[in-house]
Amino acid sequence: MIYVTSDLHGYPLEDFLALLDGAGFSDRDFLFVLGDVIDRGDEGAELLRWIAEQPNVQLILGNHEAMLLACDFVFDDITDDNLSRLSSDKLSTLSTWLYNGAQPTLSGLRRIRDRDPDVLEGILDCLRDAPLYETAEAGGKKFVLVHAGFENFDKNRNLDDYAADELIWTRPDRDTRYFDGATVILGHTPTHYYGEEHRGKILHADGWIDIDTGAAGGGAPALLRLDDMQEFYR
Repeated sequence: MIYVTSDLHGYPLEDFLALLDGAGFSDRDFLFVLGDVIDRGDEGAELLRWIAEQPNVQLILGNHEAMLLACDFVFDDITDDNLSRLSSDKLSTLSTWLYNGAQPTLSGLRRIRDRDPDVLEGILDCLRDAPLYETAEAGGKKFVLVHAGFENFDKNRNLDDYAADELIWTRPDRDTRYFDGATVILGHTPTHYYGEEHRGKILHADGWIDIDTGAAGGGAPALLRLDDMQEFYR
């Protein structure tokens, strides 16, 4: 079975594992996490560590992971007390990440670094290797998995031709239409942005499905099983 989830945003790892357990997820199944595992919530670093250690879990890059990677210099003996060593460009990049809720992630990853630098490097390698999109087939259907959608979409455009920002920062309109032969599964935009009736629920649009159910704002993530399209909630 193939499962997808997105935008965990530091959701408690124990609660997330309980969600997986309630869905019957096992070592025989595969999980795609569509980015934004980190920031805002307290346990982003723990979630990243868990994901990096699982052979049957694939992270797809989100905008928050991209911001982390752009700030990986902060783990090179940079502390809050010596930020003046950074260039103005690096300070600006770090400020952007912090503005977007990075502090719990930064603190958690520094704790991991202090205990075992190799574990931190494994997490960063996992992020560096994360693709911008994946394709999958399940239940006789084709899917394209991406963090945010496709900016400047053209159905004749090769997926590899999209720039990272076009896949990790965009927000589709409710009437956006993507592929004819595949369903796009995405996150990034909490479903309640499309109406309060969608708060905390997976949103099914025309040819795409939004699975960001609002963990960043104090809600809980959801799971979607692609084989039978069953939804799982805490």
